[in-house]
Amino acid sequence: MKKLSFFLILLLAAAAAVRGDDGTHTDLACALVSTLIVQSTVSLLYQFDWAYIGVNIGTAMSSVPAPSQITTLLRSQNIRHIRLYDADQAMLSALANTGIRVIVSVPNDQLLGIGQSNATAARWIARNVAAHFPLVNITAIAVGSEVLSTLPNAAPLLMPAVRYLQNALVAAALDRYIKVSTPHSSSIILDSFPPSQAFFNRSLDPVLVPLLKFLQSTGAPLMLNVYPYYDYMRSNGVIPLDYALFRPLPPNKEAVDANTLLHYTNVFDAVVDAAYFAMAYLNVTNVPVMVTETGWPHKGDASAEPDANADNADTYNSNLIRHVMNVTGTPKHPGVAVPTYIYELYDEDTRPGTASEKYWGLFDMNGVPAYALHLTGSGVLLANDTTNQTYCVARDGADEKMLQAALDWACGPGKVDCSVLTQGQPCYDPDTVQDHATYAFNAYYHGMGMGSGTCYFSGVAVITTTDPSHGPCVYSGKNGSALLNGTSLAPSTNSTVSGSGRTFGDVSSFVRSVVTTLLLSVVVLL
Repeated sequence: MKKLSFFLILLLAAAAAVRGDDGTHTDLACALVSTLIVQSTVSLLYQFDWAYIGVNIGTAMSSVPAPSQITTLLRSQNIRHIRLYDADQAMLSALANTGIRVIVSVPNDQLLGIGQSNATAARWIARNVAAHFPLVNITAIAVGSEVLSTLPNAAPLLMPAVRYLQNALVAAALDRYIKVSTPHSSSIILDSFPPSQAFFNRSLDPVLVPLLKFLQSTGAPLMLNVYPYYDYMRSNGVIPLDYALFRPLPPNKEAVDANTLLHYTNVFDAVVDAAYFAMAYLNVTNVPVMVTETGWPHKGDASAEPDANADNADTYNSNLIRHVMNVTGTPKHPGVAVPTYIYELYDEDTRPGTASEKYWGLFDMNGVPAYALHLTGSGVLLANDTTNQTYCVARDGADEKMLQAALDWACGPGKVDCSVLTQGQPCYDPDTVQDHATYAFNAYYHGMGMGSGTCYFSGVAVITTTDPSHGPCVYSGKNGSALLNGTSLAPSTNSTVSGSGRTFGDVSSFVRSVVTTLLLSVVVLL
């Protein structure tokens, strides 16, 4: 509580300091406030567990989209968390000032150099992290990928590499903001069902035991790759397809852990809980699990991989997003967020292996959706529909006071024509803040051309592919126009005026907006 209060005092003091004695503002003051807000907010975020869906971005393609194309797609799909398999400089530059939270990776072929030299690790951090932060919102470093299961000879270098990178972050004063971990294949967990009997492959103890202690001491997560598709394929019919796809199961079909009497309705939860139990077996109970890869292929060899199809991929990923965003948690840890990254953004046509290896993407290389996710009733983050049939709606469970404030802004400074929400008009019923806010949010979103950040409203709005129109109330996006008053659009917080400085109103409203948002966020979190 003391740290939180001190943070708020600093932020409010900085906001007050922006105005000088003569009522003017300096660029230096604005820069200081911006830096304080960015760094303090990142620090604050790490004090809490968040439910979110991210996406992996691979590059095993014959034609890799330009970084600017990738960031445009990410913004259009409201994807705010990504994982890169490297630290490509052009990609990092394209991510600057987008607010997208980024996991950068040390490729396996760089592990040898970093694991043998503190100086090499320091240079890697300087080039790939410090040079870009905080303009690029780097939140974690993934050291290698499934090293213990795919490169066992390199296992002795894993912990030195992790420690050297952590040392470099500490030296750069970035360890508060950026965590270091390493993604593991779930295959390192033996006897994963029932989860209560799971344990890590004991031959890996020389690496896993110090790694878990390191994660405990730094607050970093255990990164785990979870693939129910492969578990289902290898089970030869033992695992039902519905159990792998998160489909509802009757109680008599649920898997029960006889030791704990916990009921499991899907493979994903069972594997995550197996990791928790395996850590507990080593007396580690306070390291969170982050799922760094999961997904389902939408195409494969018709004879050998009949269940690699678009319908199953849609079902798995849609249900996964709903499961994660609703903070369902797992049977062992109900209500505890499991941050999860979908594998992957694009199909990778040069990836070797079975036919399905090339078709895990949400999009093809041209940004065309492989299938449309069905996210009705979920905490909607992705809406991979590029045909303009997306809508901005009020988030389920959002604080009513924040919704009302956002509605008032949309119908006022946001210049949305809200006359249809008055009594006797087509969109008056249902007469709830949630429904009226949904109409106003969507009208603003479409009036602003569905641009990046126009469906946010301090976090109480989300994008969906489900049309919220009802009866005579037709929403923008369905034969509807963008219902904004006048011809000018509401200014964003980043808008500037001619000349070298900002007016007092511009900066003041910006600071007040950020401070208010953070205060409300803190109140909700507390």
